[in-house]
Amino acid sequence: MNTRLTRTLASVTFALAVLCGLAFVGTAVTHMLDDGAVCVQTDFWRNASIGEGLPIGKGVKASSSATRLCQDGPSTGQRAADLGGELPWLLFGSLALLLFSRLLKAVLRQGPFTDTVSRRLSVLGWFVALGTPLAGLVVGWSQSWLVGSMAPVVGSGPTVSGPMVLILAGLAAVIWGKIMRDGVRMREDLEGTI
Repeated sequence: MNTRLTRTLASVTFALAVLCGLAFVGTAVTHMLDDGAVCVQTDFWRNASIGEGLPIGKGVKASSSATRLCQDGPSTGQRAADLGGELPWLLFGSLALLLFSRLLKAVLRQGPFTDTVSRRLSVLGWFVALGTPLAGLVVGWSQSWLVGSMAPVVGSGPTVSGPMVLILAGLAAVIWGKIMRDGVRMREDLEGTI
């Protein structure tokens, strides 16, 4: 299945994987060398009333939806937690795109209904299904710890952030890979009997 769309998509996904990898490395290096403030946003005080003095109409109540906390001269732990809030999704995206690019290259070389393609689809599916909550947990816990280090009253604990709907896409890819693998085996059995 060597179509122009598949070739283009394989090249684009590989380029995006490399771009995400470079963004991962660049973000890590620039954040570790940066000596500026570390900031995090929390919704712990959501719906807290805002003081008077806002130019709002009569009978209107103002409340805050998010609070931004910044620490000048952060500790090493705070700087690492700040990195933990950004880097996991870049790494996850880079690796997922790389696996998808390898899947498309296998489709280009051997066709869509082969054992290699079904295995690579399953690997991609498991990576997305398990990597999504893992990256979300690292990001959520890093942000929670960072907020807790700046405002101890908030505390910190395990939280998950990010698009958890990707777990369903990953599980769908695992199931589809299993269906394709069974189809490949049935085709090989039929070819062996003829």
